[in-house]
Amino acid sequence: MKEITAIIRRDKLPETKKALEEAGYPSVTIQSVEGRGKQRGEICSETDPEMPESFCAAVKLRPTPASYALEHALPKVALYVPKRLLTIIVPDEKVMDIVTSIIRVNQTGRRGDGKVFVCPVEDSVRIRTGERGDEAVC
Repeated sequence: MKEITAIIRRDKLPETKKALEEAGYPSVTIQSVEGRGKQRGEICSETDPEMPESFCAAVKLRPTPASYALEHALPKVALYVPKRLLTIIVPDEKVMDIVTSIIRVNQTGRRGDGKVFVCPVEDSVRIRTGERGDEAVC
């Protein structure tokens, strides 16, 4: 068994859930999270499509603490971008199908598309029945 953890854009969640359902894996845990990657928390329309186009123009007129810090060689205030974190446990043979589905839906080619992590799962137990292993996952 493997645990697939995906960090994706908020606006891609409905498409991702649909893709997982079509792949035969509608069971997913979803969390609202905030974080930053290589974009260092800079949020403009290119990073976060839900951010209004006028945001970057407004930043130039009335700078945020982070943009002011950048322009004046001060330490930048840490900004965090809202994302969605999906966790799915799948049998080993289904990992590539699920990862491919997630990438296909979420890949825009812009910064902030997200990440997918695959980790081994030693065991699982369904609390209601006591089933273990793959039987407890499906």
